[in-house]
Amino acid sequence: MKTRLTTVLFLMVLMVAPRFAKAQEATITPGENLVVDGVPAIPASLAETAGRYGSFRTATLADWSPNGREMLIATRFGDVPQLHLVKTPGGARQQLTFFADAVRTGRFHPNGGDYIVFMKDIGGGEWFQLYRYDVKTGDVTLLTDGKSRNLQGPWSSDGNRIGYMSTRRTGKDTDLWVMNPSDPKSDRLLTQLPGGGWEPLDWSPDDKRILLNEELSINESYLWLVDTSSGEKTALTPRDGNAKEKVFYGDAQFSKDGKGIYVVTDRDSEFHRLTYIDFATNQPKYLTTKIPWDVERFDLTHDGKRIAFVTNEEGVSVLHVIEAATEKEVRLPKLPTGVIVAMRWHKNGQDLGFALTSARSPSDCYSVNVASGKVERWTASESAVNTEGFPEAELVRWKSFDGKMISGFLYKPAAKFAGKRPVLVDIHGGPEGQSTPDFLGRMNYYLNEMGIAIIEPNVRGSTGYGKTFTLLDNGFKREDTYKDINALFDWIGTRPDLDADRIAVTGGSYGGHMTLAVSTFYSDRIRCSVDIVGMSNLVTFLEHTEAYRRDLRRVEYGDERDPKMREFLEKIAPMNNIEKIQKPMFVIAGKNDPRVPVSESQQIADALKKQGTPVWLLIAKDEGHGYRKKVNQDFEFYATVEFLKEYLLK
Repeated sequence: MKTRLTTVLFLMVLMVAPRFAKAQEATITPGENLVVDGVPAIPASLAETAGRYGSFRTATLADWSPNGREMLIATRFGDVPQLHLVKTPGGARQQLTFFADAVRTGRFHPNGGDYIVFMKDIGGGEWFQLYRYDVKTGDVTLLTDGKSRNLQGPWSSDGNRIGYMSTRRTGKDTDLWVMNPSDPKSDRLLTQLPGGGWEPLDWSPDDKRILLNEELSINESYLWLVDTSSGEKTALTPRDGNAKEKVFYGDAQFSKDGKGIYVVTDRDSEFHRLTYIDFATNQPKYLTTKIPWDVERFDLTHDGKRIAFVTNEEGVSVLHVIEAATEKEVRLPKLPTGVIVAMRWHKNGQDLGFALTSARSPSDCYSVNVASGKVERWTASESAVNTEGFPEAELVRWKSFDGKMISGFLYKPAAKFAGKRPVLVDIHGGPEGQSTPDFLGRMNYYLNEMGIAIIEPNVRGSTGYGKTFTLLDNGFKREDTYKDINALFDWIGTRPDLDADRIAVTGGSYGGHMTLAVSTFYSDRIRCSVDIVGMSNLVTFLEHTEAYRRDLRRVEYGDERDPKMREFLEKIAPMNNIEKIQKPMFVIAGKNDPRVPVSESQQIADALKKQGTPVWLLIAKDEGHGYRKKVNQDFEFYATVEFLKEYLLK
């Protein structure tokens, strides 16, 4: 009897086993570094499909080697980007640095290339340290104190010293320091500087002066000349209390003869122009007046004879080269269309290296020889998914509440998806930033496999459309930029191919704040939202962001110490209007974030949970302002896919 009963029970187990096994489908286990709250189990099968869209590389130009024609690039073979050397176009990538945290920038010692100076932080905290990498031995030497925040600056003209910024003295003020990296003990404080908006731009040809930029806001900055012996600084662009408008000065370099500088500025213009300022007269000579777009970056050849610069024409990069003496434009061959994210001349004065990305290509490194017209591709970053079929960005425009025209980029889903498509509105950070038609990476999964359309708006406050437009969201105007998204929702409703009843909104940093604001004040118009390192209250954000950047942010958002401004910011804070957020939200943050403290994310998630609004929370203990490590990026992506399936597509 006992044997028969055992047999029956065994057969019953076999009958239910398949169903039990199916119910216990394998799931993705989050690492111990991740705090996960409210996020359901993620099926492991998702990694087999969606995971392919996260399996791609990018390559960015860091420097040219002074020894021959070799490129120093940053790319990822493991979990985070590291420095690599590429000796020929299309050649193998030789990895140089091997760290748990990303290394994205580095500069060769100009005199012989025997070492590289680079900077790196730990866990996304942005307390960067400078290091020296010995090319021959691979040895790495810490150059700074290991505690303060240090930002790498330019090499001296003789190639033996670097200028850099450090908070070593007070913990918040970024002073100007000078060092010979081959001898870290040569380190010396050159000039004490108040605040955090300082940057060394260039050394004079005789190395007697350093060109220094003092940035107070996106539309106000000043140039100084610092004596490298005494540390005394002299204003090159003095403050003018009677000036009708503030002026921005950006990238700048000394002319080869040392008699003036080339600089990008919006002086006397809506747009950033390449300009020459003669020291003798201190008068500007505008070199790009005929181009009604921002000059984003430029570089001068080592001999000072040619200038390369990039203009931003509604988000698309256009490369130009002119002769410095005649200002005559050099004819260039046809280049790939996209967004140029880095650019640097080789010391031969003919090869211009640059990194370019587009909707169908991750960032890769190229060079163009301006003498021969030869274009060469140095890297071909791999992708597990064929990118040729990825949709190109469509430039779209809509009218906002006050008649202002707002633009953005629309990415349409694959043609296999019929009917009106749900929409993900992805808002850029900054807010002094711009969405451009570059590579979407993992987000192509939403387009190709989920049938979700993506719109990347450039609301007022974005750069690239003139300084008046950039200032339209400052201070008490903050709500106007929220209304631009509401107007976008109206425009979506006019499109026969888009579903205005199925909209999700997302964004990172300031885009995260916009996501929270839209979720608060236009909750009835969306299905759900994904907030990534966003500010839930601009007052608490300003009070707790790192001291070295606080004053810069006050110019944009308003000074919370002013009673009227504080009252306004508290009034519009999503955190103080929590009852208005009625739709599900996914909140993502990094514990070590120095810009937007993790408390901004934690407090909004806790409040939503308390009032019963569905909320998922993900915090990475080893990340800062956005996730850099691939394993964390992947888990964030898989969780977002599940969130959109649950709340947008159903």
